Amino acid sequence: MAEKTCKYKKKCGGCKYIDLTNEQQLAEKQKFVNKLLKSYGKVEDIVGMGYPYNYRNKVHAVFGSAKGGKIVCGTYEEKTHRIVDIAECHIEDKVATSIIRDIKELMPSFKIKPYNEDTGYGLLRHVLVRRGFNTGEVMVVLVLGSPVLPSRNNFVKALLKKHPEITTVVQNVNDRNTSMVLGENEKVLYGPGFIVDELMGMRFRISSKSFYQVNPVQTKHLYRQAIELAALTGTERVLDAYCGTGTIGMIASKEAKEVIGVELNRDAVKDARKNAKANGVKNIDFICKDAGDYMLEAAARGEHFDVVIMDPPRSGSTKEFIDSVKKTSPDRVVYISCNPETLARDLKLLTRKYKVNRIVPFDMFPFTSHCEVVTCLERIDAGK
Repeated sequence: MAEKTCKYKKKCGGCKYIDLTNEQQLAEKQKFVNKLLKSYGKVEDIVGMGYPYNYRNKVHAVFGSAKGGKIVCGTYEEKTHRIVDIAECHIEDKVATSIIRDIKELMPSFKIKPYNEDTGYGLLRHVLVRRGFNTGEVMVVLVLGSPVLPSRNNFVKALLKKHPEITTVVQNVNDRNTSMVLGENEKVLYGPGFIVDELMGMRFRISSKSFYQVNPVQTKHLYRQAIELAALTGTERVLDAYCGTGTIGMIASKEAKEVIGVELNRDAVKDARKNAKANGVKNIDFICKDAGDYMLEAAARGEHFDVVIMDPPRSGSTKEFIDSVKKTSPDRVVYISCNPETLARDLKLLTRKYKVNRIVPFDMFPFTSHCEVVTCLERIDAGK
């Protein structure tokens, strides 16, 4: 059995491996990745965490009402829209969990009703908390069903009195019937509207909608491995596809001649450009465009990249993007995957022109069934 167990495990369903020891979890994930990827090469030993608890620096809670009008907040019960009322979570940041719990306690005093998905009545739909692991900066995002928050200033003051570590509070309005947490309209209620965190000697600005790895301890090891596999010498032109706020591209820029980051999320690109300026990185440029579309255009222009670093979403890359990679013919492709199943699918296409050199899994999400994999591919005719 693991050192800790969870009283919510039967309803929540988020931590499939909560009753396994760390060693047992790693063995299960190793077996899973081996089964999917062994046909492409040797899968190296999975890189685990020494202390696999409270690692999530991004915590989301959905709000609602139980019988009798009691406010509940937590996560949806597996395969339903029933809310599991959670007071603590072994994988979430403790500060973030405490803030969410205190927001729940403050709501009645300010006559803030939780949102009801069925009737559309109520106000507070979700709370999102992001915490800088190395800076301690904290962002609280209040996701509302309508734009008017009663006694807004007093509510924020009361929250800050309980949690002076909060550095910014953002109001986000999501008035649509959607499974998406965040809406389009935002207003900063306190602080700068973003937080800053430090990673591998650089400072990164993170806004509410920006992608940023949720496990900062393992991210450092993951990115180091990816940069090592890219084998940069200072002369390479690098494409950082699906670049988010530009983290790995900026880290790679120290050892490359030029880096182009491509990302569809406009907010993430804004943060990436500000991040580059704040860190004095001058050999990187960010383009707001779908990675597949950009690569098609680059291939049509006859552009060449020496190295492509790609970190797509769970759905993986697209055939169009992979075909364009093959057309632009980089010497190496470093594929960071958060879903080994879609990685296996994409490798089937990539290995028509590339050979797999290294496959290194990382346990980025202890107690869940998920893991990430860094794969290095080299063009079959490279160096000939």
